Amino acid sequence: MSPIEVRMPKYPECWESCGNCAQGEIFVLEIQVKPGDLLERDDTILTLETGKVALDIPSPHTGTVVEVFITEGDVLAEGALLLTLLPT
Repeated sequence: MSPIEVRMPKYPECWESCGNCAQGEIFVLEIQVKPGDLLERDDTILTLETGKVALDIPSPHTGTVVEVFITEGDVLAEGALLLTLLPT
């Protein structure tokens, strides 16, 4: 099986209409996984800090983490590569 790329999801639509939560830079506060970890769907991958709120980003798939492409403090754009998973 080929690894699955897990990318940063689209930011919530309310951030565009209100903008209150997304004030300031959006960066990785904490990474919750490392290579070799087994993830279930909806397990937390990382926590983002937006200046107003912390937001947990869940895994969209089940699998074993192969590689993590981000570090704490990184500024993430929508679609940024977060990690690769080997499906289980």
